[in-house]
Amino acid sequence: MGTSAEILHGTQLPAVSPVAVAFDGSSSRLTGRELQGFRRALLRWYDANRRDLPWRETRDPYRIWLSEIMLQQTRVAAVLEHYRIFLERFPDVQALASATEDSVLAAWSGLGYYRRARMLHQCAKEIVRKHGGRFGQDSEGLLELPGIGRYTAAAIASIAFGEAVAVVDGNVERVLRRLAGTELSKPRYWQEAQALLAAARPGDSNQAMMELGAMVCVPREPRCLLCPVRKWCVAKGEVQPAALQVRQRKVQIWCSLECSGGDRDVKVRLVQRSRKESLMAGMWELPQACEPPGLSPALTHWRTFRHSITVTDYTVHVLRNAVPRKASSSGRRQRAKGEWVALDQILEMPITGLTRKILRASGLI
Repeated sequence: MGTSAEILHGTQLPAVSPVAVAFDGSSSRLTGRELQGFRRALLRWYDANRRDLPWRETRDPYRIWLSEIMLQQTRVAAVLEHYRIFLERFPDVQALASATEDSVLAAWSGLGYYRRARMLHQCAKEIVRKHGGRFGQDSEGLLELPGIGRYTAAAIASIAFGEAVAVVDGNVERVLRRLAGTELSKPRYWQEAQALLAAARPGDSNQAMMELGAMVCVPREPRCLLCPVRKWCVAKGEVQPAALQVRQRKVQIWCSLECSGGDRDVKVRLVQRSRKESLMAGMWELPQACEPPGLSPALTHWRTFRHSITVTDYTVHVLRNAVPRKASSSGRRQRAKGEWVALDQILEMPITGLTRKILRASGLI
């Protein structure tokens, strides 16, 4: 979800992009006054009920782009603080492009799906190197940038530049499916979204559809009595059975929180994941293992955490002043390798979300 684009009624409408031309709206079941009524009702509701989010206070394409990437597969509540911190460190595309990958990953730490951060960084460098630090002014130009797909291009173009091009995400699909009373094909979703778009306020219109799906037309128990467009809805609150969810794997791991030094020069042992890992490559974390270490008088079980990554739910047993030992190729247990890192350096490093959670719970950061 992006920020508000205040396009005044009566101004010259922006040119329709090549993305929008393919879907002229002629096949929408709403036409004429019905279509105008739908748009008015949706925007009136959005103006009165939209959430106060920081990326809705700007039309800066950099900030809108950042919010859209952060919000992919991530809850708004989880993004808010990361968005603020990221902008403090990288206030514009030039600052992001000139940063190291490690510093970008450090600022992203805790949001997960780190490939997004790497692609964000790569895209920023290309914008600066090839385009003088300027974003393309329409969805067609934005699509040429690495890591920007159809949805993100349309979101930036409509919100930042007022281009009359619709977006379709999971929330919009759900709204459109219920409005139509049936499942639609992928091309049809985009066609219907384009047909319903209020061209005079494309950014707000897109955000209104997404906000409606997020706040009212929710997956289970939709709040139909609060819906501003219920009179045009075929489903009327009837929800198709949810698809079977992917079963989460249950895994136990043991982490060591090992410290050295005095009160003013505390250091923590961290290990770096291989840069060839498919998940969180190159990130730093506390030493961990899939088996508990052998019994020892010095072994102290501190806390147990729950932590989820994609389709895996972890039960994390945190040990104080003991390092889990990994099995070597010969079958012998070896002390996990790592480096002693000062506390003031840790927040500048790309650490995993689990490590950040444990260090915060311990009061170290």
